[in-house]
Amino acid sequence: MKKRQEHSAGFVIFSYEGNERKYLLLHYPGGHIEFPKGHIEPGESEQEAAVRELFEETGIRHVEIIEGYKYSIEYEFFHAGFLIQKNVVFFLARTEESEIKISHEHKGSEWQNYENTLKKLTFENARELLRKAETYLNQIDL
Repeated sequence: MKKRQEHSAGFVIFSYEGNERKYLLLHYPGGHIEFPKGHIEPGESEQEAAVRELFEETGIRHVEIIEGYKYSIEYEFFHAGFLIQKNVVFFLARTEESEIKISHEHKGSEWQNYENTLKKLTFENARELLRKAETYLNQIDL
C-alpha cells in the first residue's frame, strides 16, 4: 500500500458575542464539521500556514493568536489509492470578525458556544482539541 504524509496547520478560533464565547466551525463537503485548517506550503511556518488558510477558507484577516496553546492531532485516511498519514498543528486565536466568506472548499460555517461546538464536531480528536482550548481559555485572563 502506498503511503503519504501530510502536515497541516489550523486554528481553534473564537469570538465573543456579548459575554459568550463562540467557536467557528466549518462544514466540509464530505459531511464532517471541523475547525479551519490546511496544508503547510514550502517555506511557511506552522503559524503562517494557519493564518493563510484561515483567510482562504473564511475571509478572516485579523486574529490575535493566544500564546501558550499549540496542540497536534494525527489521523489516517485513504485517498486516491494512498494511505494518508496526517499531522495537524492547531493554534488558538481570537477574532472580532464575525462575517465569514466561505471558500469553495466548504459548504457552510457557523459560530457556536462551547457546548454546541462540542456536540457538532464530527471527530473525537477535534472535540478533545476544543476541550483543551476551553480549559486553557478559562485559566488565562483575556
